[in-house]
Amino acid sequence: MKSEPAPHGATGQNRRIVIAALGLTQILAWGSSYYLLAVLGRSIAAETGWPLSVVIGGLSLGLLAGGLASPTIGRAIDAKGGRSVLAVSSLLLGGGLALLGSAQQLAIYLAAWLVIGVGMGAGLYDAAFATLGRAFGSEARGAIVSLTLWGGFASTVCWPLSAWLLDRYGWRGVCLVYAAAQLGFSLPVHLLLMPRAQPRSNSGRIPEARTAYPFACGQRHAFVLFAMLVTFGGAIASIISVHLLTFLQMRGLDLATAVALGTLFGPAQVTARLIEMTFGNRYHPIWTLTAAKGLVGLSIVFLLVGIPLIGIAVITYGAGNGVWSIARGTMPLALFGPSGYAILIGRLALFGLLAQAISPSVAALVLDRFGADVVLSGLAAMALVNAGTTAALWISLGRAMRSDQS
Repeated sequence: MKSEPAPHGATGQNRRIVIAALGLTQILAWGSSYYLLAVLGRSIAAETGWPLSVVIGGLSLGLLAGGLASPTIGRAIDAKGGRSVLAVSSLLLGGGLALLGSAQQLAIYLAAWLVIGVGMGAGLYDAAFATLGRAFGSEARGAIVSLTLWGGFASTVCWPLSAWLLDRYGWRGVCLVYAAAQLGFSLPVHLLLMPRAQPRSNSGRIPEARTAYPFACGQRHAFVLFAMLVTFGGAIASIISVHLLTFLQMRGLDLATAVALGTLFGPAQVTARLIEMTFGNRYHPIWTLTAAKGLVGLSIVFLLVGIPLIGIAVITYGAGNGVWSIARGTMPLALFGPSGYAILIGRLALFGLLAQAISPSVAALVLDRFGADVVLSGLAAMALVNAGTTAALWISLGRAMRSDQS
């Protein structure tokens, strides 16, 4: 079966410059939004007197807004390419951060997170993957994998930077510095270096005939299966990301030791992505997906066991989460082809971001009432659902390939 070539004009772009430029803006976007409150949360609560749960709830509100906006964002990227959408994300993130840094009332603070959240939906991985898929078509897999390597350094770069800025300028100064960086750096990078794409005349629908494999059970069934993986994967990732240090401390570690073990997450994530980038082109992305779900499931089992497997659990989870970011971008491209890829990514992002917005708060309530074992058991149950869903995709893909050969 023939795959759709890269759109006209995209192949003339210097791919390395595009990926490097987008990688730098991804580091800044993640660090000034998703990872921001990990450093600033307690300082904001201490200065304003707002409860920490409400302060952290701003991020959940932002993720909710980003999720609701994602389908529209995906359609916009499919219609016109990602250049203008990414530029708008820089404007939204810059304006939202400026509003956040000047917020004196809680209502203004939460409104700022709504703006930041839409900027996250228009500027983080899902929008970036859609941009690369729209620009490079069936050749986008390598670009997506390379981009995740850059994104893997977001917390490594921005957590220390945010802490340094916090010590010198306070949390409001941190927000204003990041706002200036979005407007002064990311905005011109997106406008000047992102690839231009010809508008589509039939934007807004995904042609049934353009799927990469003629699924015997239908394109809708394949979409539902992958949407389940995105939903449960997003829930697991957000719960572990927010509560990992709590889990480690509930397993008997002091805070300093828990933080030291937590630093293993980033290197494990990047190492796994380097391995996938080296060998992944030899295999269908479903192997990457299977490895991701298997590693994440194992990490949850290790956390349930506790000492002496806690360090291994952090490394295993980091590796699994690292390759899951790749599978999330490359599997839809392999399953459905490049036509309508941006629309698909936007629809899938809705499920993932909604799960990320809701699940940490629910997990916090369960942690307070029932403890870590109950939360981890729930995570294990979700991991089992992911394993079954991945197996169903394997079966569907096998049937489709046999049907295609016959």
